[in-house]
Amino acid sequence: MSRHRSRISHRNLPGATTRRVFVDDHDVFYHVAGDGPPVVLLHGGGWDSAALSWRETMPTLAETHTVYAPDLPGYGDSDPPEGTPSVDSYGAFVVGFLDALGIDTAALVGVSLGGSVALDVALTRPERVSRLVLVDSYGLGREVPGGPLSTLFLRIPRIPEAVERVLARHSRLVALSLRGVVHPANLTPELVDEVLAVAREHDGRAWRAFQRSEVGFGGVRTNYVDRLPDLSVPTLLIHGEADSLIPVEWSVRAGTLIPDAEVRILPHCGHWPPREVPETVTRFVADFLDVDA
Repeated sequence: MSRHRSRISHRNLPGATTRRVFVDDHDVFYHVAGDGPPVVLLHGGGWDSAALSWRETMPTLAETHTVYAPDLPGYGDSDPPEGTPSVDSYGAFVVGFLDALGIDTAALVGVSLGGSVALDVALTRPERVSRLVLVDSYGLGREVPGGPLSTLFLRIPRIPEAVERVLARHSRLVALSLRGVVHPANLTPELVDEVLAVAREHDGRAWRAFQRSEVGFGGVRTNYVDRLPDLSVPTLLIHGEADSLIPVEWSVRAGTLIPDAEVRILPHCGHWPPREVPETVTRFVADFLDVDA
């Protein structure tokens, strides 16, 4: 059920090629660059896309690896998901993506929503994951990001859609909303402009459906804490110390539960390390991936 368009991706990634592949009859757009062991980068939810989250990270990783950055279903130019998206359905998508490209095993790197998706694959299909990097990852706790008011907001009919439409029209409003995501010191006009460009094209239906399914007054649906001791994949956890959405304590706790884990806490950084402190994140990830290279 393709919805092919003439444009390719919201924005191209420097040094990367944008391609299409069909995953279970879904038209999926992805970026690829480099040569070497495969690495798959998974972006977050909301106003995000592969090109937006990984713009500063992909070129350096591509110096030693073949790096793939897909737009998840419902994001960028990829087809929308069938039914209500969930962490495990996105995990199944990633496995299908690997199959479609003929990749047996890859390192998975995910930020926020993408982190929980990568974790789902590592727990359910560990033979497909060589190494795992979780950046400010969702799925490591029960509490609702943003608290009870966020849950109530999601339950009010048509309000989230209306708010998104208003925010996407004004750069100052986008900047204001980003202050709840990134550390103030890392909020640049260039980042605001990039997010604004994505927000104006992003219909948001997949993200809203995901949130409404995931978030309840008793907590979130996806919480892998009890399964972390069973994780058999070497794991690096990176977390912004000033993250106001996902508590840094989630990654610290996960580091004590995962048998083979390293934890890196980033000072003066919020929820979006790949865009806030990209050089530091890229160095940590590259060093971690190169252990087996």
